[in-house]
Amino acid sequence: MEKREILPEELWNDDKKNKINQFVKNHSKDATKERKLRNKLLAIQYQIEDYIEDNETKEDEVIELLDFVKMYLKALNITKKELAKYFGMLDSNLHKYLTGKRKLSPEIVLKISSFSRTKPEYWYRIQTKNELIKLKKEDIKKYDKYDYEGLVTI
Repeated sequence: MEKREILPEELWNDDKKNKINQFVKNHSKDATKERKLRNKLLAIQYQIEDYIEDNETKEDEVIELLDFVKMYLKALNITKKELAKYFGMLDSNLHKYLTGKRKLSPEIVLKISSFSRTKPEYWYRIQTKNELIKLKKEDIKKYDKYDYEGLVTI
């Protein structure tokens, strides 16, 4: 018997895609409200993880902290103003942290992390990634001179 390569379209043709979509819809309609909410929140967490790990993000593809928080707010059907009040702060102050006008503090990170049930490091990593993306390549290039070989002779 001759071996042959299995082509992607043999696995993922329109008929199979439709069957999978129908299965997901049927399974989803039977889920409780709590399960649907957990799924939405997990989907946001996966988006955050994917964003952090994506090394090809360009300046026009930056996703701000505020955008991720808005995803949580939408899923939970609450406003940023309500969240700020819950955190014991003014909406305008929270907005400055989420838009990068102020650096995240450990207190804010822990509040957002607890609220979203994500790791605190995620929020710092998003902030740092966005700051580095916004730097111009020439600005980054000038730091090449600090390579260890400039200090250490081998």
